[in-house]
Amino acid sequence: MHQYKGKLIVHTGSMFSGKTSSLWKEVNRFKIAKYNVVVFKPRMDSRYSKEKVVTHDKNEIEAINVDNIDDIVEYTKTHDVNVIAIDEIQFINSKADHFVKQINYLLEKGFTIIAAGLDMDYKAKPFQLVKELLPICDYVEKHHAVCAVCGNDAWVSYRISDDKNRIQLGANEAYMPLCRKHYIEKMNEKRFTELQTTYLDKNRAKKNTI
Repeated sequence: MHQYKGKLIVHTGSMFSGKTSSLWKEVNRFKIAKYNVVVFKPRMDSRYSKEKVVTHDKNEIEAINVDNIDDIVEYTKTHDVNVIAIDEIQFINSKADHFVKQINYLLEKGFTIIAAGLDMDYKAKPFQLVKELLPICDYVEKHHAVCAVCGNDAWVSYRISDDKNRIQLGANEAYMPLCRKHYIEKMNEKRFTELQTTYLDKNRAKKNTI
């Protein structure tokens, strides 16, 4: 697999689409080929395990927690590594331009990099780190989950809860994959409910002041 030396492989898409499973398969493939592989994950992502990357179907890989891209670069300076795998890259705490600069540095040093991450948040807004990586990657695979409503390819992860924070860790208790059509319908329903609630709350407040 020497053809992947100095190459960037990106797996992206919505939640439940198999991004981490694909990263897990790539890591095992390189390990079988006797490459020195190290897996990194954002420290904040402790949904299934603090020390492992765990797929939704419970496959596991030992991983090192990092806060930012500099932690990964520093690790490579003191360890014998050929292949770097990074899961949930959208949660890496680094500015996009610096992140890309460091990724390019690692590629120029000959490391193979496998990255997996969400392309969009629950509002269908791109995650900047993933957005900036796509133009410079050598290989990219857009993964699709199955729409929970119609069974077509899902487009984005719809947040079930009313939490407004951009980052909310969770799995199928907090998100569902939806195609574009049903995502738009669900978001419109949620906005209508929110407007209705706001209207009723204002009317109640007025009555209480009379």
